[in-house]
Amino acid sequence: MPSAMLASRTFSTPRHTSHYLECGMANGPLMIFLHGWPELSLIWRAQMDAFAADGWHCVAPDMRGYGGSSAPTPSEEYTNEQVVADMAELHDHLGGKPAIWVGHDWGSVVAGSLVAHQPERSLGVVLISVPYFPTANALPTLVPLVDRSIYPMAEYPDGQWDYYRYYTTNFESAVADLDADRASSLASIFRPGDPASMGKPTPNATVTRKGGRFGDAHRAPPTPPDPALWPAADFDALLRAFDAHGFRPPCSWYLNDDANIAYAHNAPNGGRILRPVLFVNGELDAINTIEGNRSGDPMRRACPDLTITNLHGAHWLPLERKEDLVQAIRAWLRNKQL
Repeated sequence: MPSAMLASRTFSTPRHTSHYLECGMANGPLMIFLHGWPELSLIWRAQMDAFAADGWHCVAPDMRGYGGSSAPTPSEEYTNEQVVADMAELHDHLGGKPAIWVGHDWGSVVAGSLVAHQPERSLGVVLISVPYFPTANALPTLVPLVDRSIYPMAEYPDGQWDYYRYYTTNFESAVADLDADRASSLASIFRPGDPASMGKPTPNATVTRKGGRFGDAHRAPPTPPDPALWPAADFDALLRAFDAHGFRPPCSWYLNDDANIAYAHNAPNGGRILRPVLFVNGELDAINTIEGNRSGDPMRRACPDLTITNLHGAHWLPLERKEDLVQAIRAWLRNKQL
């Protein structure tokens, strides 16, 4: 089947500009795809193709700080509350009919937060790789859930979230290291899963100890992109987007724990999501998997209509398991009659 034509659109309000991709039937039911770090709307190409063919009106914005969307300089402009407001404005622009929201990584955080705060905007929500935390995806929430059988407290106080902590303590250095060779940084980040990595400390747990993600080199080793994940033209577009803004805006999302926790506490019903929720878990995601640990427990308590599907992939499921992810979402939509 040929790919759907992805139309490039821009929508602006006085507070924000969203660039977004759109395909499918304009009068079809709405499905909105939210990417995470360090991604772009194009990460959803395969899923947008598939659901447009099924009759959905598919939209994928570049999130705040990415691509053709606004990229303000102050780090406090990247709170969950600000990004939810971006998405609410875009949703109104698209007609405001209740949508299926699909999020990956930080996009999952935004999708969950939006549906918790403004449930009338949603028929259901798909969260990929990063589970929902009603008290916010923030270090005070994440660190107490660390599996101490893998990450003993004395050696790994922040467990797999040490890289997150490093942003909060050495932000300028973290950004500079990623910006030193953006092509290799992106290519080194987007790699497929390795079964041998499971049950062992991830390299992300030793970023502080190494003095940065790439250690003493302070730049990514020369790394070609994996064409099985990113089509060459899409990776080139991703690189152009990061050359335009650099890594500072995307990494600023990690600097707003206090504001994000306060915003989460303002959600109705204690942050419970009463709409149907699908969580797609990467079995080989050494940082985010909810299997064999407690990291999925807050989501299980907060989402009474929760379906969990496991895919044999790591963190980049929209790229690594393109068709499997489509089939998982389709099965859930049928089961929930959405």
